[in-house]
Amino acid sequence: MDKAPVILLVEDEVLIRMLAAEILSEAGFTVIESASADEALTILQARSDVQLLFTDVNMPGSLDGLALAHIAHEQAPGVSILIGSGLLRPGPGELPPKAQFIAKPYAPSDLTEAVWGLARAY
Repeated sequence: MDKAPVILLVEDEVLIRMLAAEILSEAGFTVIESASADEALTILQARSDVQLLFTDVNMPGSLDGLALAHIAHEQAPGVSILIGSGLLRPGPGELPPKAQFIAKPYAPSDLTEAVWGLARAY
């Protein structure tokens, strides 16, 4: 990859978002942060350079992370999707095709491994 892969990180918990952004930045990614699924959808529609969407499930606003993931899959099918949650474990058919799930709390190495795996598929 010539340029750092661009990740859209969607997390409403500020400390978790800051930590995940730091982990991903240190791993070589360009990170765009969003505090809500609604804001993330606007960013996704405005930017064609996003390669991966990493979203939490439970968030304030009109959309949660699962709804965001499904909309992103429909509107930007080339964007890889990673969904994280500490409360929910999605069942079969709940995630968009090819989306992956990571349980919280996750180790930094597990996060970077999952994101790199999806980014390479971009």
